Amino acid sequence: MKKIKVTNPIVEINGDEMARIIWKYIKKYLIVPYLDIKIIYFDLGIDNRNFTEDQITIEAGHAIKKYNVGIKCATITPDEERMKEFNLKKKWKSPNGTIRNILNGTIFREPIIVENIPRPIPNWKNPICIARHAYGDQYNAIDILIKEKGKLYLQFIPDNKKKIKNFEIHHFITPGISMAMYNTDQSIYGFARSCFNYSVYKKSSLFLSTKNTILKNYDGKYKDIFNKIYQKEFLSIFEKIKITYEHRLIDDMVAYAIKSNGGFIWACKNYDGDVHSDTIAQGFGSLGMMTSILLTPDGKTIEAEAAHGTITRHYRLHQKGIKTSTNPVASIFAWTRGLKHRAFLDKNYSLKKFSEKMEETCIELIQSGIMTKDLYKLVYGNNTYENKNNNYLDTESFFIILKSHFEKKILKLK
Repeated sequence: MKKIKVTNPIVEINGDEMARIIWKYIKKYLIVPYLDIKIIYFDLGIDNRNFTEDQITIEAGHAIKKYNVGIKCATITPDEERMKEFNLKKKWKSPNGTIRNILNGTIFREPIIVENIPRPIPNWKNPICIARHAYGDQYNAIDILIKEKGKLYLQFIPDNKKKIKNFEIHHFITPGISMAMYNTDQSIYGFARSCFNYSVYKKSSLFLSTKNTILKNYDGKYKDIFNKIYQKEFLSIFEKIKITYEHRLIDDMVAYAIKSNGGFIWACKNYDGDVHSDTIAQGFGSLGMMTSILLTPDGKTIEAEAAHGTITRHYRLHQKGIKTSTNPVASIFAWTRGLKHRAFLDKNYSLKKFSEKMEETCIELIQSGIMTKDLYKLVYGNNTYENKNNNYLDTESFFIILKSHFEKKILKLK
């Protein structure tokens, strides 16, 4: 079978633990046999990040910016235990956070709908896409421990050193904690444009949620910028394609989302988006069935990844030589979404169809009853799956059968 020619390269970012094993299978079974593609490779495994003092992460971010398409494996963000485990020089920052700040993009996370996977929130008939502002806030905050009595101030020093402003935060009588965080108008404008453009692309209504009644300046800035962009740039477009935009308080938005049938995009600040993307994933059935893309405001550059982590528990079994049944679908969709964008930029119809057929095959396979253990548990329940372990596949066997079904589908396109 002749390989599909891909003119321009993609940036591949490898990761850690079981996610890295899945990554190897994806390339072996689903990418290398079918695509003639140049890959700009970066190893962001924790050992290599430590060896390069995290410069490899920065280089990877700039490479994505240059080539417009990045496809990323899940990576470890180390805590104290991980520091000891890997003998790290320091607690390196989240690679995702570093790359997001370089690209100044918005993360869009959306469930992969498979009809036979039961949903804890059964009225969610259509996908809910979380748009997460991937800049600043808690992820670039300074948080400190207060160990003695005293006053805490926030100070702003203008570059011209004139009119220095001091804001008293709190007078500590007992030990406590504090945090300072920030964002910028430029980044919020980019976030807003990404969300509105993606809503037009998906033909889905858009909601922004904040707590501007409490954070009148901080969250109020989000509300004001979104409204300004909507009124000046997108109102007529939204009306033409019959979709809407609305701001809601976050507690009201949560209540609305739970009662809804889905089918909208929900724009959240950084921390809120992190939390609610996992909530949405579980509401639709599984975090292992969630796409995640980082899109720049101009729509030109994308980084695609799985929404889940490195699957440490399964990796411990793999290290002992025990076969795992690990769900690879979100990682496969990271590749297909990245390749779809490469196809869009290059006007490569064959690559577009390749990516679409790969996604179709994954969904059809699961709907036919061929799946990994996590999905089998969801379908048949905790009390039955252990006695029917011949009915779900180990990780590599899933890839082998997926490849077989995909080849039948892709050959029909020839």
